[in-house]
Amino acid sequence: MKIAVCVKQVPDTWAEKRLKADDSTLDRESAEGVLNELDEYAVEEALRLIEAQGGEVVVVSMGPERAGETVRKALSMGADAGIHIVDDALHGSDAIATSAALAKALDGRGFDLIVFGSESTDARMSVVPAMVAERLGLPQLTFAQKVEVDGSTVRIERQTEYGFDTVEAAAPVVVSVVEKINEPRYPSFKGIMAAKKKPVETLTVADLGLEPASVGLGAAWSAVNEFAARPPKAAGTVVADDGQGGTKIADFLSQQKFI
Repeated sequence: MKIAVCVKQVPDTWAEKRLKADDSTLDRESAEGVLNELDEYAVEEALRLIEAQGGEVVVVSMGPERAGETVRKALSMGADAGIHIVDDALHGSDAIATSAALAKALDGRGFDLIVFGSESTDARMSVVPAMVAERLGLPQLTFAQKVEVDGSTVRIERQTEYGFDTVEAAAPVVVSVVEKINEPRYPSFKGIMAAKKKPVETLTVADLGLEPASVGLGAAWSAVNEFAARPPKAAGTVVADDGQGGTKIADFLSQQKFI
């Protein structure tokens, strides 16, 4: 079985995010770049399937040069090889352009499963897996809390508000997984060292057969017209307890219509 896992480098979840003044895109240099947390579950699930049935896992990522660190992180978890789509023309690409680039990189490589996390923590859109499936003409099994492969049949438990639905399709398929599906492993020292020697293929927009004008900020279907920094947090009200502290707090809560 051959599995591709699409991952993304995102700003650290706990970092203060900023937009760039010149083009209103996310300033990725202002925060540490990390492997998207929800993609770790996708990598882990792919590794578990391969450990049970045999095969290989290939990590695919689109991003600037430093996104190669994210590919190596996934390789250190146990993936076998990587594909890094990197080109200045891709800067500012929206989900539509991103799905086009990923689909081009994945097409024709014989993957039985293409696995995604449910969403990226910087955009929170949950649309790229479906877009890639549509572009490749493949079934999509999304929001999986459990994945089973039986021969050429892929079966998932699709998380819903009321529980789950059981959905299946014949491989090849596109799958996205939720965080309930597993507990991602930590890279071992041996895995980190081994990742340095694993092959990573680098692809440009030209390599993918895409026109530069079809990707990037200029081709995006949405734009940020203006933005402003979040105002500083207002100072709180300090209540000194001189014997009337409880009354003062109650009065304050009443004024704020909390009680």
